[in-house]
Amino acid sequence: MNQLEALKTFTTVVADTGDFRQLSEFRPQDATTNPSLILKAVGKPEYRPLLDAVVGRFRGRPLEELTDRLLVRFGCEILSLIPGRVSTEVDARLSFDTEATVSRARQIVGLYEAEGIHINRVLIKVAATWEGIAAAQRLEREGIHTNLTLLFSFCQAVACAEAKVQLISPFVGRIYDWHKKQAGAAWVEADRAGVNDPGVVSVRQIWEYYKRFGIATEVMGASFRNTGQITALAGCDLLTISPDLLAQLAQSEAPLARALDPQAALAMDMRKVEFDERSFRFALNEDAMATEKLAEGIRAFCADAVKLDALLLAA
Repeated sequence: MNQLEALKTFTTVVADTGDFRQLSEFRPQDATTNPSLILKAVGKPEYRPLLDAVVGRFRGRPLEELTDRLLVRFGCEILSLIPGRVSTEVDARLSFDTEATVSRARQIVGLYEAEGIHINRVLIKVAATWEGIAAAQRLEREGIHTNLTLLFSFCQAVACAEAKVQLISPFVGRIYDWHKKQAGAAWVEADRAGVNDPGVVSVRQIWEYYKRFGIATEVMGASFRNTGQITALAGCDLLTISPDLLAQLAQSEAPLARALDPQAALAMDMRKVEFDERSFRFALNEDAMATEKLAEGIRAFCADAVKLDALLLAA
């Protein structure tokens, strides 16, 4: 079997795309989207009619409603092609507002339900800020399941576990990017590849901690730069992968073994930790990479949300 088929025997494969026409080729279980992916999709001629249809039908409604209706339209199209769940993101401009995040998440779920989509097929993506995690905790208590994104640090993962969120998306590639940039000319790719990749190391630490302490929150590695990062995490609960990298895995017949072993994790000598707001903020502040990449990620998603707003207003 090819590497994609082999990976599916260990891990739930998720497609990271707004380009839903590609989904049938790779047959993923779930799919994830974000503002940047939706913006990229509606820039293509084949997807522009979706935006025009939403604006035409709901013209005059508040802009935030139009945005959410567009996201849900893409989500519904994706759900018609996959058996599992779709992740739809709350506006990143609300990343530090718990109440507004909860309200917006309820609106998105309500739009899905109006389309006949069961709540269990939707994950609401929220940035893993302290406020976002607090919002996710409330949503989970209401039966709205969440995917905590822009996650770069152990303290974020622990806080998400304590909030009993459904799923987290630790970002492998962006961690790798930061460390490579910091190292500059001293970076030796061969020494920091595979299991030694800093993004892989981070996700593995989180996954092993969750398995060691029986934490039910799912771990979905995200933001990959190469297939080596993916194969080094074979056995992770889920991995969300771009179409380009899915294609590379499908074209490779190199052997692929399970890299993460839950039984080995259970035997590890670890100490369970907890974070309140003060200790969470301090731990995040102490992690320069996580602090910088979280802020950068929120800024980038906000910028793309503004661009998407402009497209909706101009339609």
